[in-house]
Amino acid sequence: MPGTPVRADRLREVRRPRGGLGAGYARNTLSSPFNPCREVAPIGDFLIVLMVILLFFLLLGGVGIYLLVKVGRKATKKARAVSTRVATHVAAMGTGDAAETERMRLDLRREISLTRQAVDHALRDGWGLGDLPHLVAEISAHAEQLDAQLAHYAQERRVSPYIDHTALGRLREHHAKLTTSCARIRADLRDDQMAHSAGSIDEIQGRTDLEIEARRRAPDPLDQIDELYNRTMINRTHPDDSR
Repeated sequence: MPGTPVRADRLREVRRPRGGLGAGYARNTLSSPFNPCREVAPIGDFLIVLMVILLFFLLLGGVGIYLLVKVGRKATKKARAVSTRVATHVAAMGTGDAAETERMRLDLRREISLTRQAVDHALRDGWGLGDLPHLVAEISAHAEQLDAQLAHYAQERRVSPYIDHTALGRLREHHAKLTTSCARIRADLRDDQMAHSAGSIDEIQGRTDLEIEARRRAPDPLDQIDELYNRTMINRTHPDDSR
């Protein structure tokens, strides 16, 4: 009624449902699936995954570029070496002092390569070579110097009409000494290998003879007695033939 006073506990009871309704509404709003705060997390995860994928592809691209540059450098070096060899072979096919110098370069390279192969083969087989590998290394170093000198002389000879017979004679002498040393080293290694092979072959031949002799069937004593008896009877039947 308008004039009736309202008690304090009744006011609290009347206000509680309103407060409870507001708190429930706030909780429902925070826990709602349409909350924008909850939609930020999946978008952030997607961006992180995308950045990781991009970094992975960038890393792959960097490794690929590094490998391409490395392979390109090796291919360039090989192409230069091949072009130099081809030019040397072409120049050696001509006539004159320059062509002769190029042929000496090719001959020297071939001798050094064959000698290195022979020494490496002997080392792999376990031969006692002593200081021979170091000697071959020194010969290779002198051969590289002589190759550079021959190349320089051939270039000058193709450009300049003047001939330095003294220098060419000394280059020929050095070339002959180095190639002769290489040939002597290979001959010595070949003799050692042949001597070792001969000993091994003789041993194998002896073992083969023993093995074949061991596999032969032992003679039967009865067969020997029969053979001796047959010979005795033949001698008694034909005494004149035996005489």
